[in-house]
Amino acid sequence: MTRDRDPFRIPQAGVEMAPLSGLASIDVNLNGGSLTGGEFVAESTLGGVVIYAIYQALLTGLRTEALRKRGSITRAVQVQMIASTVWESVKQGAAVSLVLAVVLLIFPWLAFPLSLLGLVGMGKASLDLFHAFWDGLDELQRAELLAAAMEAGVNLRRFLNGDEPGLQGA
Repeated sequence: MTRDRDPFRIPQAGVEMAPLSGLASIDVNLNGGSLTGGEFVAESTLGGVVIYAIYQALLTGLRTEALRKRGSITRAVQVQMIASTVWESVKQGAAVSLVLAVVLLIFPWLAFPLSLLGLVGMGKASLDLFHAFWDGLDELQRAELLAAAMEAGVNLRRFLNGDEPGLQGA
């Protein structure tokens, strides 16, 4: 997996969230869930929309925080960017979740393979969130985090692809 190093590019939730959004369901009427038609599709679609919205809000919030700390944008612009990217992601999430809910209603046996794909997607999403978090840190915070990770026996360099300046020699 390659890492996009452009700090001014706001990442978008993509196919990594599709399997998880297809399996997420929010029981709106608290009846324990239903595997019948409309209710299943509606609750699964709502769950997928929430998954997409939360992931996109975290991704955009972390990335724009880095921009705000650099002085490239103000807090008001940051909030507007988060709101607009979450809205776009919600629209995409609704479409993907709706299709997957219908597919799972017709072919319920696809839930297991979809859950395995969801694990892979969550791995990619976790790395994307880590990179957005990392980009928001200043050099002192990065050095402190690397030192703490090294003390704990964790090698963060493998998540950073070794292309961070100042990380090559340590």
